[in-house]
Amino acid sequence: MRILVICQYYYPEQFRINDICEELVCRGHEVTVITGVPNYPKGEIYKGYEHGERKDEIINGVRVHRCFTVPRKKGTFFRVLNYFSYALSSSIYVKVSKFQSQKEEQFDVVLVNQLSPVMMGYAAIQYKKKYKVPVVHYCLDLWPVSLEVSGMKRTSLIYKLFKYISKYIYEKADYIAVSSMSFIEYLKKLTGRSESDIVYLPQYAEDIFIDDNLSKKQDGHYDFGFAGNIGQLQSVETIVETAKLLANREDITFHIVGDGISLNKCKEMAKGLSNIIFYGRQPLESMPEFYKKMDAMLVTMIDNDLVCTVMPGKVQSYMAAGKPVIGAINGETDAIIKRAGCGYCCEAEQPTALKEDIISFINDKEKEKLGRNGKRFYNDFFTKDKFFDCLTGLLEKGIEKFEKCTYCGRTLR
Repeated sequence: MRILVICQYYYPEQFRINDICEELVCRGHEVTVITGVPNYPKGEIYKGYEHGERKDEIINGVRVHRCFTVPRKKGTFFRVLNYFSYALSSSIYVKVSKFQSQKEEQFDVVLVNQLSPVMMGYAAIQYKKKYKVPVVHYCLDLWPVSLEVSGMKRTSLIYKLFKYISKYIYEKADYIAVSSMSFIEYLKKLTGRSESDIVYLPQYAEDIFIDDNLSKKQDGHYDFGFAGNIGQLQSVETIVETAKLLANREDITFHIVGDGISLNKCKEMAKGLSNIIFYGRQPLESMPEFYKKMDAMLVTMIDNDLVCTVMPGKVQSYMAAGKPVIGAINGETDAIIKRAGCGYCCEAEQPTALKEDIISFINDKEKEKLGRNGKRFYNDFFTKDKFFDCLTGLLEKGIEKFEKCTYCGRTLR
């Protein structure tokens, strides 16, 4: 297949879409990505991309084109400019340019890898209109409900505007894939789509985490790690507060790898603590060694009914690596941890409960079983092969659906 991928974020930004595109190439498909100028998560354009350099490049077999994007910087004003600048520039690009595959033919299908904002899907709609090709929309962040997390009320005019925009984009997709089961009912109500048009496609872990040698040897000291974005939703503050509660335990250390808008706040909260270490943003390739030093991995999110519908992709990485998972998180992640029997989980934003779960883990004589349980669950439900069998099948189904009328069989292109 000739696949056009629309996603505002791509390498050197660290998102799983990088691995998805490269794996599709390895499986014999031609992949082209229309993305933005890299600036996530700090809102500063990455070195080497500041002045329009590397607008077009090939990365591990994936052709990449970067459209104009206002960096996120700080504050709502620049966040809005960031969102709409990419949506507008990418839509104009596919509409006015003769954008084709490497073989100078139109693409067979468009894949939208949708995080925030949902507006990144506009370019896919423009390409579909121009070339009559199907769109598969992979929804990893549900809009407009994500806006409620920032305090926006459903009754506000801005929320209603984004609801209209979201409905329009979701409706225009031929198929919608969702990373969380909780998304299905919401999208059915929002769009009126049948359940057969919405497919559950949980995330997987990159190959570097599929390693049977990442278990830590017991040494009497207990290390707990968090890896990922440190933003408003992730509630890493809960981990810092837990570290304060365990400050008298010299045998416990918390390790935080990642970057984001809440990092400085967390560092400020942690001043004077000797049991918590911040490493900043690290390359993906270094993460297995980090995991290897941990007794268990942590996952936290804010206490919000909407946020809890999402299971962070880091959970699959933790499970694939055979690491026990300790969470302060509600909803789908809590259910998965308990169903898999791979760790402990308490309610979101509850440092005291998280502290108690950490102590319970330390005292658990069968703690090593937790990691094995998680790995077994991962192999049963979340493997890379299962993901790509489903994804490529969905892309092919989209092409077939678009080429032939369901009722008369005539070619639609």
